[in-house]
Amino acid sequence: MKPGGKLLQNLRALFAGDRQADRVVPPSGFTAQLTVFVAGAMAFLAVFAMALSLAAGRLADRWGEELARSATIRIVAPLEQRQAQTDAALRILETTAGVARARALSDAEQQALLAPWFGPDLALDALPVPRLIEVIEEGEGIDPVGLRLRLSAEVPGAVLDDHGRWRAPLVQAADRLRLLGWVSILLITSAVAAMITLAAHAALAANAQVIAVLRLVGAQDDYIAQAFIRRFTLRALAGAAAGTVLGLIAVTLLPRASDVGGFLTGLGFQGVHWVLPLLIPPLAAAVAFGATRMAARRTLQGLT
Repeated sequence: MKPGGKLLQNLRALFAGDRQADRVVPPSGFTAQLTVFVAGAMAFLAVFAMALSLAAGRLADRWGEELARSATIRIVAPLEQRQAQTDAALRILETTAGVARARALSDAEQQALLAPWFGPDLALDALPVPRLIEVIEEGEGIDPVGLRLRLSAEVPGAVLDDHGRWRAPLVQAADRLRLLGWVSILLITSAVAAMITLAAHAALAANAQVIAVLRLVGAQDDYIAQAFIRRFTLRALAGAAAGTVLGLIAVTLLPRASDVGGFLTGLGFQGVHWVLPLLIPPLAAAVAFGATRMAARRTLQGLT
């Protein structure tokens, strides 16, 4: 028989079942409850791990794109020279390659930036706050070394920050968080396989006498194993489906993405990513199928 035909036959037998063979596997008890609970709990956690990983990926991409296309110039000068040096720095930026636009932040904008730390009633004249110039880059971006040389020669109070010092650690942290999410999914899959293997071993051992009787009447080990494989696979599928649904409901209740919340919001799925959690129940069923198949073969050989 061709491999595709054998696979189709196994799938048909998996869902069709055999009433006589199903009697070998206890329909209830701690193994059934354990399989459904573990599959459901792990699927619930997998939904959040997947959401965390995808959100971290979006965050890394957004930080990388936004910070890579912007820079800041601080004008640290006495109050009477600050406006003149700001105008001089803006003139330099007008002739600098890679600068799409540049503008000096207003007092209201700088006050809004400092409000979380000093309150909304902060008077900028009371503190030696430097004037900030926002630089938006284009094309290949600016040459930070050359721009610093020009600024140091013509605007002594100007300090260029191209965000490179803190951009890379942020993007790296988000990338590692994304990797941690996928590693968590891998560990969850391994835990499901381990728990279902233990449950299958326990069920096989508990039904050793029934298996011996079936062998006496001519039942083959493949026939017996198929009953266990079917029962545990369907239990894992049902439990994972329930856990996935609960996980998706919980994700929809999370706060939506906002600039105020930062990374603490926007942990849900977006666009086509909502389809990815639907792969969790079939994956759990496939893991249960493989784990039960291996456990059944080893246990049945040990019962010979």
